[in-house]
Amino acid sequence: MIKLHSVESLGTFDGPGVRMVLFTQGCNFKCKYCANPDTIDLNGEAKLFSYEELMKLARSQRPFFGKRGGITVSGGEPLLQAKALIPFFKMLKEEGFNTCIDTNGSILNESVKELMQYTDLVLLDVKEFNEEAHRKLIGASNKATLRMAEYLHDINQPVWLRYVLVPGHSDKSEHLHDLGRFLQPMQNVEKLEIQPYHKLGAHKYEALGWNYELEGVEQNTTEQLRVAKEIFSLYVKEVIIN
Repeated sequence: MIKLHSVESLGTFDGPGVRMVLFTQGCNFKCKYCANPDTIDLNGEAKLFSYEELMKLARSQRPFFGKRGGITVSGGEPLLQAKALIPFFKMLKEEGFNTCIDTNGSILNESVKELMQYTDLVLLDVKEFNEEAHRKLIGASNKATLRMAEYLHDINQPVWLRYVLVPGHSDKSEHLHDLGRFLQPMQNVEKLEIQPYHKLGAHKYEALGWNYELEGVEQNTTEQLRVAKEIFSLYVKEVIIN
């Protein structure tokens, strides 16, 4: 059984092609800009799905996937449920589905390592390269995420790296260069996606009784996004703005 917050059909932003996206419940990070804060609480409102229920959903949507699409498990933080995901991913691979995990990379244990054997692509969310800046924005260290990046390189696991550009928080040019230099030797990083900062989830904070701490932060300018793309393009073979 897998604890899910929600299921999205025909997603186009979470991996290649058209995808069914499963949002797990529970996260060990608390990003100040989180668009889905209602997925953070591990004991939050969620539903348990059996493997057969999920396989039935996957089969029903398969005609829309084409050659590139498939199944993405996102969050929350899906690797909190890595052990439970292994049988599901095994079933998916037996039936030829493309599999993808969207993760903050903070969990690396034997279950995660086994899960990677059945995972075609990892969307790795690096929030900030600088440790101090990461703690201020996320409330936790980035050391585990960077270790995960190194592990995925070691096993040659295909990765799309995702980076949310938050003005005044994760857009310092020196930190972008540092991250670029860290990624440069990693040929398994196929693409870097710059994700513009937005406030689409801000209204959920009020419903949860939480304070949205980035209220005064404006969305990225075209110039800010251009500069970030220019920097990352020095180090990574493909950089896009999502």
